[in-house]
Parts: sequence; structure tokens; C-alpha cells
Amino acid sequence: MSIVNEGTVDRVIRVVVGIAVLSMVFVGPKSPWAWLGAVPLLTGLIGYCPLYAVLGIRTCPLRQ
Repeated sequence: MSIVNEGTVDRVIRVVVGIAVLSMVFVGPKSPWAWLGAVPLLTGLIGYCPLYAVLGIRTCPLRQ
């Protein structure tokens, strides 16, 4: 059983934002800060956010 604390909408938004920010590494301003886009991308793909765990936030429904 894996630990998931992100809902579907939250995960999709994170993946889209992560890809958009990472794309700035290759096109656009080409800033090294754009590599921070990997954080929302990875957390969206795995469905677990460490910051949510620390703050006690869950955006996914509880499983019965």
C-alpha cells in the first residue's frame, strides 16, 4: 500500500505546472531556476507531497 496525499485534480495541476516551468530550461528565458519545475512534476507523478504530510493536508478522498 502506497501513501498518497494528493487528489487527482491536484496531481494534474502539479504535472502541468511542472512541465510548463521545466520547459523554460529549453525555451524562453533559459533560467537555471526553471529546474525547480521538477519538484511539482515529481510530486504530481508519485502522488505524495512531503509538505502536505508535515502540514497535515490531504486533497485525496480517504479510502474506506
